[in-house]
Amino acid sequence: MTDPSVVYVVIMALVAGLAMPAGGLLARVEGVFPAWLDEELRHGILAMGAGALLSAVALVLVPDGMQELGTAASCVSFLLGALAFMGLDIWLARRKLPASQLASMLSDFVPESIALGTTAALGGGSVLLGLLIAVQNFPEGFNAYRELKAAGHYSARRILFMFLLMAFLGPVLALIGYFVLAEYTVIVSAIMLFAAGGILYSVLQDIAPQVRMENSWAPPLGGILGFMIGMLGFSL
Repeated sequence: MTDPSVVYVVIMALVAGLAMPAGGLLARVEGVFPAWLDEELRHGILAMGAGALLSAVALVLVPDGMQELGTAASCVSFLLGALAFMGLDIWLARRKLPASQLASMLSDFVPESIALGTTAALGGGSVLLGLLIAVQNFPEGFNAYRELKAAGHYSARRILFMFLLMAFLGPVLALIGYFVLAEYTVIVSAIMLFAAGGILYSVLQDIAPQVRMENSWAPPLGGILGFMIGMLGFSL
């Protein structure tokens, strides 16, 4: 008989993953608002995604990762993640591939899905973690869709299909965390800190500079809201 906790993990990982194509579907809605409001909305959601990523780093990935690793190992894992994403950013720029938002989204989703499985296996609060991941994935899906669509390389249907496939990656990673990596918490911690370094690099290099608008001060509040959502999930 299947352990109920395994079923919960699969459901929560799938719900969290489906927030990515849901964000993409919202991003398809254009022309409803006046141009100036649509632009402010886009920058606000961009900032919300950045705030959600920062909350993942500050409230989940770094604190949980450092519990199992020493200070030196934590710093090395964190720095390696930043250097890896710098290399990825250079590679994408040279090939003129606009996927920094997509890379940030996946760097958040992959380790947190694994952590979702290991948390459940160790008797932790997997439901709340799953909801937090879903809330983070929604604005990230919105931003990644707009970035890929603006480049003109992919059709709307292809982008959404790609996001849908990524959503089903969540349950697979959660099950790996549950059945394989729960006993190897040091490895999971290193993965989380590596991802945290990469996410922070991406936010500072690619996302934060795009938030600001001339003569508009509201969009950065989206970042505050995104981080507050993370705080709410953390406190619950």
